Amino acid sequence: MPQLDALHLLALAAALGWASGLRLYLTVLLVGIAGHWGWIALPPGLQVLASPLVMACAAALAVVEFLADKIPLVDSAWDALHTLIRIPAGAALVAGLVSGWAGDHGQAWGIVAALLGGGLAATAHTAKASTRAAANTSPEPFSNIGLSLMGDVAVPTMLWLAWAHPFVFFPLLVLALAVMATLIWLCFKFVRALLRRVRGPSPA
Repeated sequence: MPQLDALHLLALAAALGWASGLRLYLTVLLVGIAGHWGWIALPPGLQVLASPLVMACAAALAVVEFLADKIPLVDSAWDALHTLIRIPAGAALVAGLVSGWAGDHGQAWGIVAALLGGGLAATAHTAKASTRAAANTSPEPFSNIGLSLMGDVAVPTMLWLAWAHPFVFFPLLVLALAVMATLIWLCFKFVRALLRRVRGPSPA
């Protein structure tokens, strides 16, 4: 069973945090499958993900999320609910991955990893939720479906790159984070302009 070196560990930790903010259940399922079939050696903190029961639950929730994410307004309601789930789950996954390889300083590194993982999950989740909320102002459903399918493809692709080609993964992650930060800023400006339009002109 392949062990993780420092580079792969860092890449997978970043990938887990980022992917959890987009597709938490798919991420849990893919990590569980990788550990169950021996593709990677999961640390003690993540070995439970390889349990058939956990994988079955993650698979069922991943299907529900796949469908809910394709329906305008339902996707935004799903994102709002998962604000309380994706970010702490991303932090926990990254902490569980890193702490097993940190030796005597496992607890300290676990806290650092949780902060970084939670930050990546929060960035990805905020960009996803704000972009989809903006897309929901359009009457046609195709933009929502297109954005959703991009997320469906991006998560397994980035997780695979983190394991197989970390030197390719890191530049793509930096690019993805830059795009997400830009989208968050643009969506904030869009929502602020929309609220001003709804309120109407200020009285003289």
